[in-house]
Amino acid sequence: MTLPLFLVDPALLAGAVPGAKVVLDGPEGRHAATVRRIAAGERVLLADGLGLRATCDVVAAGKAELDLVVAELAIEPEGEPRFVLVQALAKGDRDDQAVEAATEFGVDEVVPWQASRCIVQWRGERGDKARRKWESAVVAAAKQSRRSRVPVVAELATTKTLAARVGAAAAAYVLHEDATQSLAAQRVPDSGEVLVVVGPEGGITPEEVAALEAAGAVTVRLGPTVLRSSSAGPAALAVLSAAARWR
Repeated sequence: MTLPLFLVDPALLAGAVPGAKVVLDGPEGRHAATVRRIAAGERVLLADGLGLRATCDVVAAGKAELDLVVAELAIEPEGEPRFVLVQALAKGDRDDQAVEAATEFGVDEVVPWQASRCIVQWRGERGDKARRKWESAVVAAAKQSRRSRVPVVAELATTKTLAARVGAAAAAYVLHEDATQSLAAQRVPDSGEVLVVVGPEGGITPEEVAALEAAGAVTVRLGPTVLRSSSAGPAALAVLSAAARWR
């Protein structure tokens, strides 16, 4: 069975070597000791969210912390190419579901997009709260999938800023039900940034499609069926990962 993984402040593992003693405390320590009831003699994984992972032996367990000894250290390499999911804001937590599943599929960054037909609006305190919810979702999904790198949650993008990013990317694919080209038929770059753009429930407007295509994006379809905004992005990432990473 895969060892449980806990995310820690990078400072905790900075300079750590095999044999070093560390203490897992705070919320993660409480979860490990109280909820998971991890005891002395077991092993756990600690990750700093930036790629460093430590396999640790539990030497003592308190009420809200674990005393650990580092057994092994490893670096999770950055993904190549770098996958970025551009997810239009959606109602009913569907964008949250998309972000969570995308993290499990190995996305490196998620970009919230305020598309023209988005019903949801990220403004002021509500927008800050929604973005924090995405950040919590990627952290939880990274832990569940045993990732040592936590995906970046970018600032809210407009169509104008998104087009600029498309222009700088190695490849960009806009999912659209009327597209004639298949995503599976595309040649995925070996390196650089690859964007997957998912529109809102009401669809991407013709003007948005034109702006993104003018910047260099390719409009593609996944298959004969129309997917929800919560599942389209993760499905596309699975297709791209199968072509570029899962070998």
